[in-house]
Amino acid sequence: MALIHQLQGVGQATAALLEKLNLFTTDDLLFHLPRDYEDRSSIIAMNQLQVGRSYLLEGVVQSVDFPAGKRKSMAVALQDDFGKVTLRFYHIYKNLTNTLQVGQRVRVFGEIRVGARGLELYHPEIKAIHAHTPLPKTQLTAIYPSTDGLTQAKLREYVKQALQQHSDALPELIPSQFCNGYALKDALFYIHEPPLSANMQQLAQGSHPAQQRLIFEELVAHQLSLLARRAYIQQIQAPALPSSKVLAKQLLAGLPFKMTHAQKRVSKEIADDLKQNKPMLRLVQGDVGAGKTLVAGIAACHALEADWQVALMAPTEILAEQHYLNFKRWFEPLGLNVAWLSGKQKGKARSAAEAQIATGAAQLVIGTHALFQDSVKFAKLGLVIIDEQHRFGVDQRLALRNKGDAQYTPHQLVMTATPIPRTLAMSAYGDLDTSIIDELPPGRTPIQTVAIPIDRREEVLQRIANNCAEGKQAYWVCTLVEQSETLDAQAAEATYQEIQQRFPELKIGLVHGKMKADDKQRVMQQFKDNQLQLLIATTVIEVGVDVPNASLMIIENAERLGLSQLHQLRGRVGRGALASFCVLLYKTPLSKNGHERLSILRESNDGFVIAEKDLELRGPGEMLGTRQTGDLGFRVAKLERDDHLLNQAHDVAQQIMQKYPQLVEPLLKRWLPEAPRYAYV
Repeated sequence: MALIHQLQGVGQATAALLEKLNLFTTDDLLFHLPRDYEDRSSIIAMNQLQVGRSYLLEGVVQSVDFPAGKRKSMAVALQDDFGKVTLRFYHIYKNLTNTLQVGQRVRVFGEIRVGARGLELYHPEIKAIHAHTPLPKTQLTAIYPSTDGLTQAKLREYVKQALQQHSDALPELIPSQFCNGYALKDALFYIHEPPLSANMQQLAQGSHPAQQRLIFEELVAHQLSLLARRAYIQQIQAPALPSSKVLAKQLLAGLPFKMTHAQKRVSKEIADDLKQNKPMLRLVQGDVGAGKTLVAGIAACHALEADWQVALMAPTEILAEQHYLNFKRWFEPLGLNVAWLSGKQKGKARSAAEAQIATGAAQLVIGTHALFQDSVKFAKLGLVIIDEQHRFGVDQRLALRNKGDAQYTPHQLVMTATPIPRTLAMSAYGDLDTSIIDELPPGRTPIQTVAIPIDRREEVLQRIANNCAEGKQAYWVCTLVEQSETLDAQAAEATYQEIQQRFPELKIGLVHGKMKADDKQRVMQQFKDNQLQLLIATTVIEVGVDVPNASLMIIENAERLGLSQLHQLRGRVGRGALASFCVLLYKTPLSKNGHERLSILRESNDGFVIAEKDLELRGPGEMLGTRQTGDLGFRVAKLERDDHLLNQAHDVAQQIMQKYPQLVEPLLKRWLPEAPRYAYV
């Protein structure tokens, strides 16, 4: 492997352009794979051209002129024995005018368009030729992801140098029995320079065996990263926590409902994990309203009864507050102290909370990311519960590992109400065992979902007034295209004032992310207590609010939100026995993708079906958020396309860990150079 500037023709300016594409070494170039291919093997006569297709043409320059117009351009008439085309350039360089002299024979490649002078090629690739210039190469031409200022011809030249001079030095890191007989070097040569006989459809779909060889190796490297992370966490043993004999029964006895079979099954899986002296690493998934919080409460009972502290971390103040109120209501009557810790706490309140945590006086600690700050010391932390894990970065979860004492690592229970497709779970949470609460409590009514254009907003407003007049409650969720809490708050404020003026008889509340925590909580409580009929809110109400009397949800600008987020918001209604409705207000015209997304929501209430579609439409990065997928960073693999390789990649990664540990670090370095390294035994 050599540095990129050691290649011939790569100066400082070119190296800077290559670095924009994260290309720093010759190995990086070798794994910078084409996004498409073109057939430039035969020269096409100019009387056979079709608009919209790309061709290799050869002809003689007949004239060069600079027509007047709004934009300065250069027009070159090129002719062969059968016809004529115009080459059009809006960026005129000295070497261009030197090459395109009248009488010069050139070969050009580009897409045919209709222009002011008939058939034209805009900014084609050009090569001056002479009588002895050989015919075009007998292989497909690669088209690479590029950046402004870096031509395809230059990129191809640098990749060719890397292939010829440095591919021999690339070590085979996957044992041959796992590679279907395709050597890495052969795969790279094939992908960068496929023969004309190559199956173009396979290459376009990423399903050619040469591509699959690289995809498989990358998936193995990612699985190794997850296994290394798991091994790192499990280096230090965890406290073995016997199943609760008293607390869990007391907690359940005080509830007005019984656990579902799914909740009982998942609770048993957690209890079995906690009995071991190795850290539990378990992900609990459940659709909106499936009852994950109670499962977390039962898990906490095992640790608390064995005299260990429990920490519950949530990504937002509002969700953390909701958990705090729930756990306070459940555990304080049982004689346990529930403490609150957030980033907004300052001065004496903060010091008092930290002191309680450090002495062990606070047995249950609920909070936001403030829980893993350096100043927070736990006396005896045995269990960490993390809600909505996809909102946190992986390293934040790992930071809590160090909050136990020197002898023990806390058990980890991760929960999410955003169902995660299997492929994504294996790739982002492969270090965790998975449990699914696949049953909703009895008495829930299916939510009917309708999509309505925003120009029918007046009808929707009237429907809300009628709904509230019948004694029911409703949500109105405001969203903006910009990811800005301030602008979202302004939109919610404007809607609040508009509806208040329109229906002065309605009792309306307002909640947004810029409000103080106490004010938000007060309004939420008023809504929950049925003192308010309508709650105007931003997406802060996506998680954690349970109001059984709320039966109508309006989501404005629904086309701007992801499917899973829309499903989460919709789940705020239908939590009681009332017939419930969700109205998706959208702005017209709606794109094809937008139509498809809103149709999926109308047709299904199943979070897992919706999550699979979300992955298909938006990809893993958008679904989980960059903080979670930062260490996914796939270069050649696509989860939604290559999921059939995941199980095998997981098995091979386990075998490499056990039998070929010396290959782990080189594989991670090749495919995940930026990912954190975890020391493992």
